Amino acid sequence: MILAIDQGTTSTRALMVSETGQITPLVSLPHGQHYPQPGWVEHDPAELLRNIDTCIRAGAEAGAVAIGLANQGESCLGWDARTGTPVGPVIVWQDARTSDVIAGLEAAGAGDEVLQRAGLPLDPYFSASKLGWILRHVPEAQRLASAGRLRLGTTDAWFRDRLTGRFETDVTTASRTSLMALDSCTWDAELCALFGVPIECLPRITPTTGMLGGSHDLPLTASVTDQQAALYGHGGHRAGQAKITFGTGAFALAVTGPLVRARGVLPTVAWQLDGADPVYALDGGVYAAASAVNWAHGLGLFRDYDDINRFDGRAIDRGLAFVPALAGLACPHWDRAARGAWLGLGLDTGPRDMMQALLEGVALRTGEVISAIEAAMPLDGPIAIDGGMTANPYFCQFLTDVLGQDTRRSDEAERTALGTAALAAQGMGLTLALPTAGDVLQPKDFDETGLARFRAAREAVSAFGATLPG
Repeated sequence: MILAIDQGTTSTRALMVSETGQITPLVSLPHGQHYPQPGWVEHDPAELLRNIDTCIRAGAEAGAVAIGLANQGESCLGWDARTGTPVGPVIVWQDARTSDVIAGLEAAGAGDEVLQRAGLPLDPYFSASKLGWILRHVPEAQRLASAGRLRLGTTDAWFRDRLTGRFETDVTTASRTSLMALDSCTWDAELCALFGVPIECLPRITPTTGMLGGSHDLPLTASVTDQQAALYGHGGHRAGQAKITFGTGAFALAVTGPLVRARGVLPTVAWQLDGADPVYALDGGVYAAASAVNWAHGLGLFRDYDDINRFDGRAIDRGLAFVPALAGLACPHWDRAARGAWLGLGLDTGPRDMMQALLEGVALRTGEVISAIEAAMPLDGPIAIDGGMTANPYFCQFLTDVLGQDTRRSDEAERTALGTAALAAQGMGLTLALPTAGDVLQPKDFDETGLARFRAAREAVSAFGATLPG
């Protein structure tokens, strides 16, 4: 049995996975979300570490033979190399406090260099500007850096340092920082200098699998970004296979094999098995997916999730659109100034209409991401979809219609855990079964007028965002 730990944006979960792919949940521990200022999102690093440790203890008691750890990706922090004390909170991937820094770099013409070296656009989503912010704004970080005791890294490096005694990160997570040279999979000195991150403060980059240390007498044999883990868990291992996970945000990944660069969509490392070359993918995201639904629930637009599972007709066909830019627009537009909005409201518009448009807006934005990926490479077979929003049949069919190709809705909700465990098994020289069962949905006709209306709505929110201060 493999212990898979999924350390996500809102919770940390431990699941036991058998060699046949059977999943048994063990522990689910929520953690606090802190918003000290507009645009800031933070976690308590000590709380996250306690939750990870609790998960490992539970796995050891349940008879696990190895650990696979999935992490949030771009969330990061700094800490004292000697004492392990954090210098501040975890700055979460959603955090936009470095928007002014990014704008300055863009104005200075640094965007092309970052894109060429790291494969990533300038955006506060990625870790580099956050890590640089820590060094500029946290006096304790400056003191530790002067003393040669500062460690900077993504959350996985923090966990691995504190629990295994090895200050390391894996190549998939490093590829999300904007500090790693994508072609060589090593820290790039010029990128580090550009963002103000001392290269000597960064962890060693390792493959995704292998003997990566251990904790509580269990070996850590896989460490990976959560979205890459989900791709692996869907069985998407050959070029052209793709998945979309609808969690807090919506994240699409498609395997390319070798490194492929594309406009608006991000090349990234999918995984690197111990002793093998890296496998690359194309990545694109929508910042607000389930978070938009939960936000609307908090506003009182609906009571029960069953209430928004079915609708008559399409809201976009009635001229009602929602752009889910609640945290800006990600792939392929990369516009943090954009704001979410409903367009086409009338006196006859009710909460149910607004919710239908919201669901459609997430799907239409996801369609833009997939179109950007397809402009770079053909996709192979049904697109696998998973995550909480795929429990909604209307959303899934509308998404399939927008994509214009078959989708496979996973009947296993824990694809991230499954992929994490399968990679951990690989790290031990074992093979874990990856079931790919699920409903295959086929697209229905989708009027191009709907796409044009949504495009106009998205352009409108971008234009409005450009008028806002800061």
